[in-house]
Amino acid sequence: MLVLRVFTGTLLIHHGYEKLANIENFADAFVRPLHLPFPIALSYIAAFSEIGGSWLLITGLLTRFGALAILGTITVAIYHAVITAGFNIYLLELLGLYFAAAAAVLTVGPGRLAIDELIVRRFNPEMPSQPKVADDAFAPADTLAQGAEA
Repeated sequence: MLVLRVFTGTLLIHHGYEKLANIENFADAFVRPLHLPFPIALSYIAAFSEIGGSWLLITGLLTRFGALAILGTITVAIYHAVITAGFNIYLLELLGLYFAAAAAVLTVGPGRLAIDELIVRRFNPEMPSQPKVADDAFAPADTLAQGAEA
């Protein structure tokens, strides 16, 4: 999960900084064609969602919140791509990868090497780690029964 979080955050963060560099251009090209209200405000929200969400993924702090912010922004980007260009694979493949990565982090969690996990272990040492809980959720039923008998 560390590799997925860091690569996704590192590769996505520049998109947010590019939006901030010329917010008016981004609003004209991507928000106004969708006829959404307050295009400049929504453009800032998109930029800060990508920047903040990427930093949260990279550091592993409030990771699921960061993944949710990215997921929301990418969902709108996918909608924009489909509305303006149809099902163009060259536009959708990168968006699909960002969507899948954010969805995976949101679903599975940050992994063992994340600040979130360190905080949980620090304040509740007897609580099983988040990756252990996820591993148990996907273990075959007979394996869990054998572990309970031992």
